[in-house]
Amino acid sequence: MSTVTPPATVASDAENVTPKEGRRKRRRSTGHLKIVPETPELRQRLRDRCREVAAKFDKSTPMTKDEMETVSRGLLADMDMPEGYLGWIMVVLSSEYWRDQVAGVPHSRRLFLLPHCLKHAEGCPADYDEFGMNCKTCGACSIADFRTRAEELGHRVLVAEGSPIVMKIIVSGYVDAVVGVACLNVLEKAIDKILLAGIPCMAVPLLSSDCRNTSVDEDWVREMVMLEHREPQQKTRSYVHLLRGAADIFEPEQLQSLVPKLRGELSLREIKEKLHDGSDALVGIDPIAATEALGLDFVSRGGKYARPFITLAAYDALTGDKGTESGGADVVAKIPDGVKRAALCIETFHKASLVHDDIEDDDTFRYGEQAVHKSHGIPTAINVGDYLIGLGYRLVAGETKTLGPAAVADVLHCLSNAHTRLSEGQGAELVWRDNRDKRLKPIDALKVYALKTAPAFEAALYSGVRLAGEAEAYEEPIRGFSRNLGVAFQILNDLKDWQGDADNKLEAGGDVLGGRPTLLWALALASLDADDQAKLLAMASADCGLSDTQRIATVRTLYNKAKVFDQASRLVDKHQQRAEEIADAIQPEPLRRLLYHLVDTVLERPSESAVPLVSISSSLPITAPTKA
Repeated sequence: MSTVTPPATVASDAENVTPKEGRRKRRRSTGHLKIVPETPELRQRLRDRCREVAAKFDKSTPMTKDEMETVSRGLLADMDMPEGYLGWIMVVLSSEYWRDQVAGVPHSRRLFLLPHCLKHAEGCPADYDEFGMNCKTCGACSIADFRTRAEELGHRVLVAEGSPIVMKIIVSGYVDAVVGVACLNVLEKAIDKILLAGIPCMAVPLLSSDCRNTSVDEDWVREMVMLEHREPQQKTRSYVHLLRGAADIFEPEQLQSLVPKLRGELSLREIKEKLHDGSDALVGIDPIAATEALGLDFVSRGGKYARPFITLAAYDALTGDKGTESGGADVVAKIPDGVKRAALCIETFHKASLVHDDIEDDDTFRYGEQAVHKSHGIPTAINVGDYLIGLGYRLVAGETKTLGPAAVADVLHCLSNAHTRLSEGQGAELVWRDNRDKRLKPIDALKVYALKTAPAFEAALYSGVRLAGEAEAYEEPIRGFSRNLGVAFQILNDLKDWQGDADNKLEAGGDVLGGRPTLLWALALASLDADDQAKLLAMASADCGLSDTQRIATVRTLYNKAKVFDQASRLVDKHQQRAEEIADAIQPEPLRRLLYHLVDTVLERPSESAVPLVSISSSLPITAPTKA
């Protein structure tokens, strides 16, 4: 891991905190530790101290959240300050840590992120234009002033809250650093996502926990916006180039280069335009070419492309770790096409499973558009999914000459094993859904999770490692790491289902209504008495005499009574700890760093939903976020 210990000549306890070589094993919630220091003088004093401490860090690799918390706690203890300031201190320390790196990015490549309204959100008089809210004509708060100065310097400006939209813009390649203003709730999520990827970021916390009707240290904001462009003293490694490289694979030109069309005369870009122009999409497309057209369109339609990123990053970690350096864009561009096709293969399998899952669950939408079976019918959708499976195997099998027969055989073996296990897990879920007996043991739910979710992580990691060289020594660690990561990820999905998942699900309790087996259901049955078990089992049927809303309310009550949310959270911690213990022993360091990065980004804990996008300046293409 990165060294964050400043020189031993510095006497401060905060500065001499030495993070463990491994990971912190006991996870603590910091959600309640978000008190903003009361006076401007105290905030400035703490900020100055953060700047002193951060200046002495080794910045060769991004600081993890665990390391940041360790140092922040030491800093507060050293200054005899309350623990409640921890969240605020972590944001300020992180900003000072990245100050030099942000300065190394030209103003024209910085994104300035602002909250919806600092003072009068409900009565904001700003009008909306084609780009959203036009703060320039308002004047009721400081946003217009900040925005005007930032745009004069060349910043891209976005009025929104939340890290997902920012990540999409960064991966799309429009900006290389983020400066912003937000509440601590939003900034905590930004630390988890944006900073872990190694994206230079500075932020000024609002003076209350609410992102609206509040105020901010305006002189800090002006200073941040005005930060001069200069070369950083030390450049920090970043996964941005690999994230962009994974997303670029699915752009029409590169996708067509990696997967030359076998049917029809239309280019992939022309096909995409035709399929999304709102007319009868398949008119004018050769019937024999239609399946290929629909399949490639769906592969490139959306998603985070996390699995291709894992493959590229694992390959890079074992071939010099150059893709994370400042010149990583050129390195990633030169990754062999055979490796990129293997990364693409993982995504085609994933997209095939989504097409089939949407049919099995009768879901209406995917990536904000109609699911394939809704727009083209179930038979066509099944066929498209089957085509994508065949395409995936073809992508790897065709690389025997470039990658070597042994490597191709090993990767195909891993892929086929992952594919069959995923199908077994999905089959077990369907059998349970269709059975009259809705009893489920926690151990059986965990087995389904391991089969359904872990194989994709394992295949993505193993493919990247094997294409970089011999992988026998990594097989068992990768399998164990992926199993624990996948199980923890699936349990978190269960928990998100009860908060409403902004990514794909719009209402809480969808798994119950959809008849899907979950660990929460199993834990409740294992904890409730016989009468409450009977009540819960009755809720599995739509014919129970209650409306969907009443069913969900009843299940939630029983879940709370059984304390299943707490139990599930503890299981996430348990499997995360196991994954980290495996990562602790991995060599070399770049691969170990990648595994830690996956733990931190994949296992994001549920929290408040971000406020939707409000406005985007005319200097930033409004279509940019849809690319990632």
